[in-house]
Amino acid sequence: MWVRGIRGATTVQNNEENEILQAAVELMNELIVKNEVHPEDICSVFVTTTQDLTAAFPAKAIRQMPGWELVPLMCSLEIPVQPSLPKCIRFMVHVNTNKRQDEIHHIFLNEAQSLRPDIVKTE
Repeated sequence: MWVRGIRGATTVQNNEENEILQAAVELMNELIVKNEVHPEDICSVFVTTTQDLTAAFPAKAIRQMPGWELVPLMCSLEIPVQPSLPKCIRFMVHVNTNKRQDEIHHIFLNEAQSLRPDIVKTE
């Protein structure tokens, strides 16, 4: 078994709490389904946002998901390199898995699909 990193990112249209929280849940749910992981498989989740998102901590939404209460989560700000994708939420999920690197599905939704088209798997 290895610890693998799973990347994920999404964007929102507005700096509003509900929109940020919904986007975080949508991204995490997609990551969970595509990679067949469960909360007990997760070592930790590192969440970043761009500096224009100040209405909510995306980790708050993940903590409220059933079974995720004990998963270590941390939020931080992205480095403000210009030009960067605005209103962006990024995840780095560290998971215990038997999957090889090439079996990991990195999830990029909305405008964040432009960040890493080289590692996004399409089905």
